[in-house]
Amino acid sequence: MPLVPSTSPATGHPTNGAFIHTTDSSFVDNAGRTLLLRGVNLSGSSKAPLGMPSYVLQGFWESAENGGESFVGRPLNLDDGSADVHLARLRGWGFNMIRFPVTWEALEHAGPGKYDYEYMDYIVRVLRKCKEYGFKVYMDPHQDIWSRFSGGSGAPYWTLLACGINPRNFTATQSALLHCEYPLSQCPDPAKFPPMQWATNYGRLAAQTLFTLFFAGRMFAPKAVIDEQNIQDYLQSHFIKAFGELADRIRDAGGLYEECVIGWDSMNEPSEGFCGYEDLNLVSEEQGSTLKKGSSPTPVQSLKLGMGQAQTVNSWHFGSTGPRRDGTVTIDPKGLTIWADPATETDGVHPKWGWKRSPQWQLGICIWALHGVWDIESGYILRPNYFRFAPEEDLEFIKDFWRPHWLAYSKRIRQSHPEAIMFIHPPVFATPPPIEEDDLRGRCCYSPHYYDGLTLITRHWNWFNSDALGLIRGKYKNVLQSVKIGERAIRKSLQEQLGMFKDDALLISTGTHTYPTIIGEIGTPFDMDGKRSYGWTDNGKYMGDYSNQQKALDASLNAADGPNALNWTIWTYCPDSDHTWGDGWNMEDLSLWSADDLRPKMKEVDGFGVRDGSTAGLLKSKSASSFTPGSTSPIAMAGRSNFSLSTLPVGNGSSYDENQKIDMTSWENPYDFLTDGARAVRAFSRPWPTAVIGVPKDINFDISKAEFKLTVLVRPEDAPRPRDDVSLSSAGMDKEEELATEIYVPLAQYAHDKYVPNSQDQDDENTKCSTEIMSDTPDGSRNVSTINLSNLLPHVSSAGLIPPAVLDISVNVSEGRWETDGQTVKWWYPVPKEGECDKEYTIEIRRNGGVMKSAAAEGALSCWYDLLCPGENCCIM
Repeated sequence: MPLVPSTSPATGHPTNGAFIHTTDSSFVDNAGRTLLLRGVNLSGSSKAPLGMPSYVLQGFWESAENGGESFVGRPLNLDDGSADVHLARLRGWGFNMIRFPVTWEALEHAGPGKYDYEYMDYIVRVLRKCKEYGFKVYMDPHQDIWSRFSGGSGAPYWTLLACGINPRNFTATQSALLHCEYPLSQCPDPAKFPPMQWATNYGRLAAQTLFTLFFAGRMFAPKAVIDEQNIQDYLQSHFIKAFGELADRIRDAGGLYEECVIGWDSMNEPSEGFCGYEDLNLVSEEQGSTLKKGSSPTPVQSLKLGMGQAQTVNSWHFGSTGPRRDGTVTIDPKGLTIWADPATETDGVHPKWGWKRSPQWQLGICIWALHGVWDIESGYILRPNYFRFAPEEDLEFIKDFWRPHWLAYSKRIRQSHPEAIMFIHPPVFATPPPIEEDDLRGRCCYSPHYYDGLTLITRHWNWFNSDALGLIRGKYKNVLQSVKIGERAIRKSLQEQLGMFKDDALLISTGTHTYPTIIGEIGTPFDMDGKRSYGWTDNGKYMGDYSNQQKALDASLNAADGPNALNWTIWTYCPDSDHTWGDGWNMEDLSLWSADDLRPKMKEVDGFGVRDGSTAGLLKSKSASSFTPGSTSPIAMAGRSNFSLSTLPVGNGSSYDENQKIDMTSWENPYDFLTDGARAVRAFSRPWPTAVIGVPKDINFDISKAEFKLTVLVRPEDAPRPRDDVSLSSAGMDKEEELATEIYVPLAQYAHDKYVPNSQDQDDENTKCSTEIMSDTPDGSRNVSTINLSNLLPHVSSAGLIPPAVLDISVNVSEGRWETDGQTVKWWYPVPKEGECDKEYTIEIRRNGGVMKSAAAEGALSCWYDLLCPGENCCIM
């Protein structure tokens, strides 16, 4: 690794011990070690206010019209102790990075320029908690389909009205599909909202119009002037200022930048809108976000529907072979229009929100008809190529519309956070534009998203797949050539696709500097195959069986390994995930953990040695329980909080109740804690190098054998360089200790048998393990108010030590020495001296006794029930 500077490339100021460099296509610590930052998005639930998931219609419009709701409580409850347990679980899974979604609505829901500082202060508190657990964080200005009120998340309600739109008629016109109003606002049945149907909104009128106005209003809607600004400048300035206010609040709180918050992502999954459309009579095939599923109006049909005109449109089915037209459907808005009534604004002034609209912006008329794109009376498209960039102008959406917005946003964020790593995330599957090094300032990361689209949309792990990214990028002449058959070919294709993203990062800088890549979102759905893993099919035969989800998620995360050695943040972890509504947003169900997957309450059963006591759960309540003061250990604080002992039924698919509490009795040991409620845990809690002397050349993990192999390339310039002027606390070591390559080794794969249910050594060791964890409990009870949970995961607190035999592994190294420290293997090897040749070293890690075979390891709740009910006709009451 080239010598890391002692001063910041962005400011010239000396770097502190927590500083992370972005150089040589990698994250690098101050000693020159290559870092891999891997973690999770916390949380998908943050797309909506607490208690208002997307399926709830009651109060949906009324609350928004009155200024909206506070998002305090998203993503974590800081008052009942549950935040500590959630963060301890994430840290115990090996994660060291959090992507922190925050919506524009959460910051400015009360009206233009009216900021929710209470929520910003709450975010500061959550960040301090993340810092306690050693997480690095990058902030995510999150949106999907523009806003909750157009079928997604993100912008405040008032932005739609500012654009001259009446969102109350989105459902009638199918300008957007809203979960809470599906299929009809007068008789909604949100449980029937098809998975991924929300994504079709990117190809509908509301999103197409809103994103066009946001990114290119000056070019395509010059008459759209409000408060003496074009709508593009009006919207962008409010968006940027809102997140600037948050950046200020975090700065003023002190102690968070660099030590915890290392940077800011760009707007999540932005859309081009109509920009670049060749012909409004046809559905664009160019945009990667366009999905054909269900009704699929063409742009001209969408424009007519928006003005209340009935249309018969194509209908599509998305199956294992992709989208297929399966007929037509007639949509009749019955004269309802999405364009705001002129009577709502007197003399152009809105009585609630206060803006003044230019007289040339006439309400009640489609804004694109107002600009001469089409004729409302005849329905004829007058200018079908209106949104196409003229070839002689040499315009491109990413370069000429997305990039200027990113530059303005980046400039404002860096006023508050000068050292910020600015993450770059253009529209899905699009290549990033070149950006001047003066704007990047040596502090940048490419942050694209990637999902296995076939699995995500079909909710099924197939024996074949398609190279979607390669197809979009022109690698194949037709779809057939992109098909991959068999798991080996699929895994290889996924790895090649993520390799394309890594190559994309080289396009960003106009200089010689190269920047790292992090996959900002990657994941897989857990409600596969009709929710059979929840026991909803086949008489419950597959309840708790997440083997297909494990295959799918392992294939995606394996793609980030190999020669790619990429960073990632999985989508998502939702503290309130359940089997009925998933993540609480548009029937998405990608949370790595769910309360409905907690193991059932079990009592002693002769011959099985099953522990007595309810499963270890978390509070899911807005009512606060007070902390017991006096402990400096965050997990011990969680352990000594006053939890309710009422029990949540497990696996019953009940909807989330904000006022319901889950039993919070003890876990027996760290393995028990880290696997309870986790889904496909062996896929995401996987071994990987967190810090490397040199660079990781190849990362290989065979989940079927629990075998891990790492190859590192070590050069003379990679010699560790701890400096006297920099604290080494961020590296987790004293000055006297020699720096090592560090590899996280998960309990989910490599735990000692004594921690694993049904293993040979379990019965003899359980009493000892329980005693270790109950050290603060004089009577040995499982009352959560007295349990010391710090012994479960000492690496996220200063108290306690994991028993030395927590892992049962054998390690082989090609050279050097190694030792274990909790769930970390430290590896030392010689670094070539100046003038010597580069070296390659390998380390292999296996579990003694082979792959674990247990209920928890396989994630099968049905196995736990089998322990309790060995008879065929047995049932639990």
